[in-house]
Amino acid sequence: MVSYVLIPDIRLQILISFCRAARACSGERLPAEMGTQVRILVTGNLGYVGSVLVPHFRDCFPDASIVGYDTGYFAHCLTSLEPVPELALSEQHYGDIREIPDSVIEGADAIVHLAAISNDPIGNRYEEATAAINYGATERLGRRALEFGVKAFVFASSCSIYGFAEGGPRTEDDELNPLTAYAKSKIASEHALASLGNSGMTITALRFATACGMSKRLRLDLVLNDFVAGALSTGEITILSDGTPWRPLIDVSDMARAIQWAIERPPDVGGRFLALNIGREDWNYQVRDLAQAVALEIPDTRVSVNTRAPADRRSYRVSFEKFRKLAPAHQPKKTLVDSVHGLHHGLKNFGFGDPNFREGRFMRLKVIEAQREAGVLDSDLRRKRHER
Repeated sequence: MVSYVLIPDIRLQILISFCRAARACSGERLPAEMGTQVRILVTGNLGYVGSVLVPHFRDCFPDASIVGYDTGYFAHCLTSLEPVPELALSEQHYGDIREIPDSVIEGADAIVHLAAISNDPIGNRYEEATAAINYGATERLGRRALEFGVKAFVFASSCSIYGFAEGGPRTEDDELNPLTAYAKSKIASEHALASLGNSGMTITALRFATACGMSKRLRLDLVLNDFVAGALSTGEITILSDGTPWRPLIDVSDMARAIQWAIERPPDVGGRFLALNIGREDWNYQVRDLAQAVALEIPDTRVSVNTRAPADRRSYRVSFEKFRKLAPAHQPKKTLVDSVHGLHHGLKNFGFGDPNFREGRFMRLKVIEAQREAGVLDSDLRRKRHER
């Protein structure tokens, strides 16, 4: 494991004062039992969500010690000309989540666990590694967190665990129907964490809708992000289905606000263990509606349907009523138009225009495959140790 302190505290405070953006924070403080010198560990911070979450946390918790831990698969996949989001950290550690040292966990008051194989294409190609990283490492981290007295543990789960679901929107009590290795790993992780639920640690499994929106490490293998990138680079959106599958979506900035709520959540709001759908009812869209929204934002965009593509069995609507009741002050604020607009202008400002982007570094599987071909990663997605 490699670690370093990113920036001296006094310089960090100057940077925060200078760069603080207008983000919506609740104004609430972390639970009093965490003490005044709060330490928040964010695993997987060098990814799509973490690159938005870390600056949000620094704005909301200016005096906290915020620590990042990441293997660095996607650290270079930046989509911003602005300073890297890690400048908001107190410390950055590098290492495999399967081997996270106790020294990184010890002293943490809250853990936000984002580190995971993040999508179906990688999960399907590397099933064993996905199970080990997404489930095995989560189970171990949860147990070690409990032993070290961590007060709040937030796990990034997914609405993809509903898989294919006909009928009305899925609630947290409905049957699960995982269709992929990724979705199965999320369910297994939830079960492992639920077994710790009667402990002194407050555990929240956030079942996020499909992520979208601008980030300093943008992923273009997500449906809305892909549509905006296609419209900008080729003037065309190709729907890889008949356009009818349902997807609930959430902007990545609203994911950060939900995570903030989860680490502040007292156990009497939802219980010691809580699995919760995160999104908003009016963000349940059919894929063809997303394409039309992008075409309205970016003029002269053509929308086509790939009739030769296999049927997409992942189709589900989700109920977010429980989240609305438990966290009224942290409901998603971004609209679909907001997210499309943010992606459009964020990519334009970055100078994006690559028509072959699906073969490049903003597609997570392509990045993994490139590192495998370069001999950086082994077949288990561990970093190879080279002699110097």
